[in-house]
Amino acid sequence: MDEHSPAAPRLTADGLASVTERHLATLSTLGPTGLLHVVAVGFTWHGGVVRVITREGSQKVRNIERDPLATVAQVAGPQWLSFAGHARVVRDADSVALAVDLYARRYRQPQPNPQRVAIELVPSRIMGSRGLVVTGSALR
Repeated sequence: MDEHSPAAPRLTADGLASVTERHLATLSTLGPTGLLHVVAVGFTWHGGVVRVITREGSQKVRNIERDPLATVAQVAGPQWLSFAGHARVVRDADSVALAVDLYARRYRQPQPNPQRVAIELVPSRIMGSRGLVVTGSALR
C-alpha cells in the first residue's frame, strides 16, 4: 500500500509536508511489564510505511518482536500526527539501506552502525490535526 492507495489512510499535502520537515516523534510500544515504552525517535514516511532506524537488541526491537502493535506520534507546534498499526523489525540489507537513506534525507546522515536494523510500521489508523489527514480516508 502507498499513501495514494484508496485502502490506505492518507495524508493531505500539508500532512506530507509535515512528515518531510525535521520534526522528532515518539515511538510507543508495549514494554515487558505491560507498561508503555515511549521513546523519542526520528522517523520517515514513504510508500505508506513509517520507518525508524535503531540498533539490534534495543528495547523497542524486543518489544515489537513480542507484540507488534505500535504508534509513532509527531508534535510540531500546534500540529500533530499519529500513526498506529502493526510494526515489524527488518534486518535485510536493502530494507535497512532504504531506511537509512530516507532518514538521511529528513534529518542527517547517521553514523555507521553494523548492528543497525529498521522498524517498519504499516498504519491501520492515522489521526492528526485538521488539514493533515484526508477526511474520510479509510481506517481513519
